[in-house]
Amino acid sequence: MNSIPVSESQSFIGLDSLITRGVKHLASLGYRHGTIGNYQYIWKEFTQFTLENSNEETFSTDLVFQFLNSCGISDRFETNMTFRQRHIRNVMHALTDFALHGCFQRRSHVIEKTKLSDSMGKNLSGYERFCREQLWSPLGTVRSRKRDITKFLHYLDSHDIKSVKEIQASTLSRFVTSYAHLKPATLARLTSSIRSFLRYLHMTGSIDSNLVENVPKIRVRWGEHIPSVWKSEDVDALLAAVDRSSPCGKRDYAILLLAVRLGMRVSDIRNLRFENLLWEQARIEIFQTKSSELLALPLTEEVGNALIDYLRYGRPESQRRRVFLRANAPFEPFGQDNNLYYIITRYRRKAAIKLPVQNRKGMHSLRHTLASRLLEADIPLETISGIMGHVSMDTTRIYTKVNIGALQSVAIDPEEVTHA
Repeated sequence: MNSIPVSESQSFIGLDSLITRGVKHLASLGYRHGTIGNYQYIWKEFTQFTLENSNEETFSTDLVFQFLNSCGISDRFETNMTFRQRHIRNVMHALTDFALHGCFQRRSHVIEKTKLSDSMGKNLSGYERFCREQLWSPLGTVRSRKRDITKFLHYLDSHDIKSVKEIQASTLSRFVTSYAHLKPATLARLTSSIRSFLRYLHMTGSIDSNLVENVPKIRVRWGEHIPSVWKSEDVDALLAAVDRSSPCGKRDYAILLLAVRLGMRVSDIRNLRFENLLWEQARIEIFQTKSSELLALPLTEEVGNALIDYLRYGRPESQRRRVFLRANAPFEPFGQDNNLYYIITRYRRKAAIKLPVQNRKGMHSLRHTLASRLLEADIPLETISGIMGHVSMDTTRIYTKVNIGALQSVAIDPEEVTHA
């Protein structure tokens, strides 16, 4: 977690009033009653600490640091904290954000629970329809932009801005500043969504002037992120940790193989349908969720056997056309926000695989690993780009920065891959 920001102009605020408004803010974000109670309990402890150490019921960032230190929590990123310590840190970070910026946000995958005013909700719905029906934006892009703009609109609601006509340049600056703790690439995506939304508002006459140029520009150095890559022995250990005798294990093994051997994105694995499996041609053909480009991948014997094992002996009976279903009733397909992170985490922990702290550990890291293996095997970048389904060669070139040794042989035959 990043350091708690300090703002001298807002260092001292009445604590009772701040907490009362913070509780209402939690409710507007759709937090459950029990969760709100947990937040209140920690904030009550902080209030008591403040009285004992300053004799005043006022909020200050210095007192937050002192309170965290009294709980054994430093401001540095720590991996050995207890669950309670992590909870206290997150709750206090939320209160600090609210004190400095007037709001704090839910995590992206639950932002849909955020309650917007009727006016803001109509603007969001209109923009969503415009993206789908006029721009023909990919589903993933629409969902991502909707999450970003929901955050922006909730910020407006939280600051008593009743209409988008009241948006000013200073509003945009303050909103972006409230997210200064994000990584540059994430913040750049957020501001890009806001610019798109402002263009829509101006086009429809909802705002009088085009405010796009007033959205702060975020400078991101191209290719500064180095993809996280697994060691070959760790990939083998991950696959070996799956109990392939159980229905759930059969499903998870097939999912992991699609990422490890074919480099498929999570969204494409999640949306894989029976009609994508061309058994007679030994090929998988999909229109990629991210780019809508057609990609054909070889249905290797290893991957094919794992899919057959799941379909025959692990998949619940269902009329659904998606290949992979949840293991528990009502046996629905995975939700569109499900990144399958818990699957890879389950077997990584079971195999006692220790990855570097800074490495990303989700399903996408397995895709990165395949790309790096192909590169180490001297496969041309153009071919790797086709296998990974990249629209731009610049994306593929990021992998030239990865330098890991002793990678095993290529998992798939590049000649069997077509990218239209």
